Amino acid sequence: MSGQPKSLLQEYERLKQLIEACADDIAKADGGNKAAGTRVRKAMQDIKNAAQDVRKSILEVRSSAPE
Repeated sequence: MSGQPKSLLQEYERLKQLIEACADDIAKADGGNKAAGTRVRKAMQDIKNAAQDVRKSILEVRSSAPE
């Protein structure tokens, strides 16, 4: 990484990509595929972390905005 902070939009796009990327595994897990279920749980942890990054960025934008 370049060390520069990501923009809110970049973080949101990453979150959307993570969600879309696990769609196939979710369908497989729903069909009973245990390995896919493991991959979905890992993806959900990554999604949780990405959502937290978006949340933090929103708070930063809010706190730095002039009143």
